Amino acid sequence: MKSIVFAKRTIKEIMRDPISYIFCLGFPLVMLVIMSIVDNSIPAQANMTVFHIENLGPGIAYFGLTFVMLFTSIQVSKDRSTALLLRLYASPMKPVDYIIGYTLPICILGLVQMTICFIASFIVGLCTDYTFAIGDILLSMLALFPSVLLFAGVGILFGSVVGEKAAPGLCSIIITVTGMVGGIWMDIDGLGGIIKKVANVLPFYHGVSLAKLPFRENTEQLWEHLIWTVACGLVVYVLAVIVFQMKMKKDVK
Repeated sequence: MKSIVFAKRTIKEIMRDPISYIFCLGFPLVMLVIMSIVDNSIPAQANMTVFHIENLGPGIAYFGLTFVMLFTSIQVSKDRSTALLLRLYASPMKPVDYIIGYTLPICILGLVQMTICFIASFIVGLCTDYTFAIGDILLSMLALFPSVLLFAGVGILFGSVVGEKAAPGLCSIIITVTGMVGGIWMDIDGLGGIIKKVANVLPFYHGVSLAKLPFRENTEQLWEHLIWTVACGLVVYVLAVIVFQMKMKKDVK
C-alpha cells in the first residue's frame, strides 16, 4: 500500500507538467504521422520498408519510451534536490517501496503510450491498406515490456546520480543513440558495417527488432533479440536499484 500511494503521487507529479503530455504522448504521434507521409512519398522502386506502418508503429512505440525515461529521471532528481526523499526516509517506507513507487508509474505511462501509439498505427494502417492483427499488436506490446524495465532503470539511475539540471542532458544522449542505432529511422540490417556492429552491442536495436517481430514472417532471430533485451533490462534495472539504495544510505548519514 505504501508503494501504491507513493506511485500515485509520482505519476501525478510527472503528469502535472504539460510538457510531459507533449513529449510522452503528442510527440510520438506527430512523428508517426510525419514518417507515414514520408513513406508515402518514397518511390516503390526504392524498396525502403523501414517507414512502412508495420515497422514504423512498433518503432515509434519503442522510441516513445525514451521520453518516459526522461521524465522519470527528472522526477527522481527533483525529489532528491527538494529533500523530499530525505524527509520520507524517516517514514516506515523501505527502499523497495521507493523503487516500486517509481517503477509502477513508468509501467503505466508506458502501457498508455504504447496503446495510443498502436491505435494511431492501426488507423494509419487502414489508410495505407495494411491491417494490424490485434493478436500481433498485443504480442508487440508484451515484447516492449522488457524495454520498459530498461528505461525505468536508466531513468532511476540517472536521477540518483546527477542533479535535476544534468539528468535531461544525459537522457537526451540515450534518446539520440536510440534514434540513431535502434533501427527506428533507418534500416540497420541493410546498412551493416560498423553501425550494425554497434547496434548489436547496444540493447536498443534488439528491443526495436523484438517489437517488430510479430508483424514479420521471419522470426529466426527471436531468441537473440529476446535474450539480449531481457538481460540488458534486468542488469540496468538492478544496477539502478543498487545505486539508489547507496545514495539513500548516503543521504541519511
